[in-house]
Amino acid sequence: MTEISKVSVHGGHSGEFCNHAADTLEEVIRAYIAQDFQWVGITEHAPAYSDDLLYTDQKEAGLTPEFLLARFGAYMRECRRLQGKYRDSITIFAAMEIETYRDYHQFVPHLCRLFEPDYIVGSIHFVNDINFDYSPQQYAKAVAASGGIDELYEAYFDLQYEMVRCLQPAVVGHFDIIRIFDRGYRGRLRKPAIAAKVERNLKLIAELRLIMDYNLRALYKGADEPYITESILNRAHELGIAVVPGDDSHGVATVGNYMERGISNLQRHGFSPPWQTPAVRPEMK
Repeated sequence: MTEISKVSVHGGHSGEFCNHAADTLEEVIRAYIAQDFQWVGITEHAPAYSDDLLYTDQKEAGLTPEFLLARFGAYMRECRRLQGKYRDSITIFAAMEIETYRDYHQFVPHLCRLFEPDYIVGSIHFVNDINFDYSPQQYAKAVAASGGIDELYEAYFDLQYEMVRCLQPAVVGHFDIIRIFDRGYRGRLRKPAIAAKVERNLKLIAELRLIMDYNLRALYKGADEPYITESILNRAHELGIAVVPGDDSHGVATVGNYMERGISNLQRHGFSPPWQTPAVRPEMK
């Protein structure tokens, strides 16, 4: 490609507001500007409301839900400041990546009213209130709690369907991250019960005209393809779903990681600029 239209619909975690990231948010924004990104969604994690729902790194750091709520407020204020400061160089969305642990359908709208993010990324990192993507050990725990790995996939896609139907997030984050520690995911996704749930979810996303995040962080973590896997990517194209690249960066060093490869792959599968921008949903505020 001679010209690359760079955007990130799901990016911009920083060490300033996320324990498993690095650098300040302003340093991250400057890195996007240096790489000529047209726009970026800064999608910091929503704060948890209960000690047992903290990420492992948050627990290890001794953080509390009260601290996380205050820190998220500081994130939104800083992101709004940077929107204004750098408006002539890049379009910045001050967004929020949600969770789907218990009572999320009440807690997420509360956060939206409180902080008024530009949009939300509907992500799933918890099934049965277990943070399955943190480590292979946590993944095994989630498998056991679900009664098997096929059952974990089914529970994941059921939860995703419920979340999309309930919240209608502007962006559906890393659609198939449930495969993160499953080497046999390609075959598993073809199993009739799982494939039916994938198809159901894709049709709902298409009906609601939401964006799917083409999440490149999977490549950074050693996967051989991003989230979304090729078979699902092809079906998303058939259904007319907008798929937009997201670097899911966690600091300056990972801003724009694998972006050229990701965009090239999207173009080979029929997706191309101009990339759809997320719709700000005032009804969530």
